[in-house]
Amino acid sequence: MQKVKRKVSAMGGVLVLGLMMHCASVASNLPDFTQLVEKASPAVVNITATRKPVATLDQNREEVPELFQRFFREYERRSVPRPSTGSGFLISSDGYVLTNHHVVEDAEEIVVALSDRREREAELIGADPISDLALLKIDASELPVVAIGSSENLQVGEWVVAIGSPFGFELSVTAGIVSAKGRSLPDDRGNYVPFIQTDVAINPGNSGGPLFNLEGEVIGINSQIFTRSGGFMGLSFAIPMDVAMEVVDQLKDKGSVSRGWLGVQIQRVDRDLAESFGLERAAGALVTRVFAESPADSAGVREGDIIIEFGGRAIDLSSDLPHVVGRFRAGTKTELTVVRAGDTLELAVTVGELEADRLAASRATEDAPAGNPLGILVRNLSDDERESLGASRGVLVTSVGPGPGRAGNLAEGDVITTINSQWIDTTAEFNGLVNALPTGTALPVRIIRAQQPQYIAIKIDP
Repeated sequence: MQKVKRKVSAMGGVLVLGLMMHCASVASNLPDFTQLVEKASPAVVNITATRKPVATLDQNREEVPELFQRFFREYERRSVPRPSTGSGFLISSDGYVLTNHHVVEDAEEIVVALSDRREREAELIGADPISDLALLKIDASELPVVAIGSSENLQVGEWVVAIGSPFGFELSVTAGIVSAKGRSLPDDRGNYVPFIQTDVAINPGNSGGPLFNLEGEVIGINSQIFTRSGGFMGLSFAIPMDVAMEVVDQLKDKGSVSRGWLGVQIQRVDRDLAESFGLERAAGALVTRVFAESPADSAGVREGDIIIEFGGRAIDLSSDLPHVVGRFRAGTKTELTVVRAGDTLELAVTVGELEADRLAASRATEDAPAGNPLGILVRNLSDDERESLGASRGVLVTSVGPGPGRAGNLAEGDVITTINSQWIDTTAEFNGLVNALPTGTALPVRIIRAQQPQYIAIKIDP
């Protein structure tokens, strides 16, 4: 019995020793951020932006009863905005500071607090709302600066570190890994930034702060979080540094940013649409509209083309196209590759310049419904309807009965403009095409809904 106990005790000792050695090995493989933080944190700054106060209610206050004066005082206390805070970092020793546009937007006064407790009032050199970047300048010299890195070779799973001022806690350090690259976020700015997604803890006040790789180089600017509570929930997004420095160069030069424009409206290619267009896989950006006199129009791009490459870069997702086109300067000559009626074509294009009124029109429409026009009634469009519905050609859907059309989410008021890449002007043309459609194969149909064109896939059951 004694021998058994000794044997078990010995085995336990071996297990404990093995576990300790394993833990020590794991700990030795974890990154140490101390030197990185020590070197980089002096160049990280805190930014306070004071905005214009709203009008108060102190007119003839002495004539108001005390009960209502209390109400006015409480209203004024809540109405006058408090200064907002964010983060930023020094990119040059003579005082250029990079931060987010939303940190300093509409600010009447911008104050930059350095890591050594000095404060300087900043001048806004320029801002770019589309990329959410702003360039500031303070009057100082021989300042510490960050090392600028490249986000091009950043890998998913790589360790990254953020330094900023969440909730006003200056020079707070958080770490995590890169969760994804090239993320498009739903917003009204047209998806022109391919965000870096991380699980680094980012909270209000971190905006505009740097995201470092393990070499101590800034590879991103912390900009947004996904949240349902107002705080960090494991998803944070940073602007790639390669994109940011292109913006900085233009802001320094002229205070504004010129961004490439192609002049198409696009949608995602899903499995049904890929089948209907004869693609081997669901990839590319499907053109639903080509704007008149746009670069795409001049290049010969047509509705129904699927853009699979632009400027030598593959377009796998429709959201990739704005990222790629936007980084080209206006006037640049390049090529794009499209799939048209099963053939691959290369087209020469001269990139235009994105303007504010073109941004909303160029925005990609995602998640188009897949439908089938069978089981519907249509009629010709009147001249007034062509103008009000934004459809120069096509037939109007007046009724959707039982059948594939209803199941596919086709709705009354839709305008069908093409079937299988053939344009329709009259009900006679529509009926002729529908009756001649092959069965068992998905075919593309272009419709206009709420003045916005999109494609749906039709598959007629045998």
